Amino acid sequence: MSVAAPFSGHVPLPSDSSRATPGPAMRHDPIIVADVGGTFARLGLAEVQAGLPPRLSGLRQYRCADYASLAAILADFTRAALRPVDTAVVAIAGLLEGDHLVNTNLAWPVSVAATRAEAGLRSLALINDFEAVAYAIPHVQPDTLVALNGEPVVASPWPALVLGPGTGLGAALRFQGGDQPVLASEAGHAALTAGNALELEILRQMQQRWAHVDQERILSGSGLMNLYPCLCGIRGVTPRWQTTEDLIAAAQAGDDALAVETLQVFSAWLGSLAGDLAITFGARSVYLAGGIPTRIATFLHAGDFRARFLSKGVMSGVLAQVPVWRVDHGELGMLGAAVWHDARRGRAVA
Repeated sequence: MSVAAPFSGHVPLPSDSSRATPGPAMRHDPIIVADVGGTFARLGLAEVQAGLPPRLSGLRQYRCADYASLAAILADFTRAALRPVDTAVVAIAGLLEGDHLVNTNLAWPVSVAATRAEAGLRSLALINDFEAVAYAIPHVQPDTLVALNGEPVVASPWPALVLGPGTGLGAALRFQGGDQPVLASEAGHAALTAGNALELEILRQMQQRWAHVDQERILSGSGLMNLYPCLCGIRGVTPRWQTTEDLIAAAQAGDDALAVETLQVFSAWLGSLAGDLAITFGARSVYLAGGIPTRIATFLHAGDFRARFLSKGVMSGVLAQVPVWRVDHGELGMLGAAVWHDARRGRAVA
């Protein structure tokens, strides 16, 4: 069983103190929480006790391509849980328009009503994956944070920018309080910009393939496999690697100069975007999450991520005071889904 403890530098969720609860020992029935990406879906049971962070148990991971639908994964997990659970909150990349999820990175289409019925659930909610991560931030354990910039303690870390490349690129903003403490975004679909001559040449090549080149065309797991062949073309080298996994492994081993350069360019470009978004939103702290940062940690820390984060002209001095953390926590999406659900349940009974 995993227990997420509050991070000492953060403010507890504002809804915690306003709930009308019988006492500190009140428990709620467990719910299913899920974090669904383009490749894997991670599910668990979440139990919430008043005044405490959610407790996650029974964690399972599914390969999305092995199942016909999200409903099939939820139904399989429910059967394996061996206890009655009829409510689920799913953190999933994409934008919900009415009953349907807009996401080109998933293995199958998702309808909320159809998924709820086919999975045999009473209640199903879908929330943006990085909205869920942002809800989890006040409960992140200190030992899962690795500094990339700034001092580890700040007087007020809010608003906090949560950013991360995985199958796509997610971003959200976390405020200290209020009824809506998280602002979700689709920043990954905003236009990609270049910060130097090499990036400009890469962008020119990308524009020959797509009319709109967005951030996640480069700054994501799949984006790495767009960036790598572009660099190979510029350097006059034949590409050797066909998957993100092989590319990262080659770069980490130092066996291929172009693989190494790909992750160096990627890390620097990500740092530049993080700085741009921190300026845009007035963020006082930045959390780098998602599946890719942990896998390329060496390049983020040793490369130009920080230099490009700070290289923002007159705003460089301001950004030098903004702490940036890489979060090593594999359950943020599930934890955030539980926090999101509990916050709404609290407002419903307040």
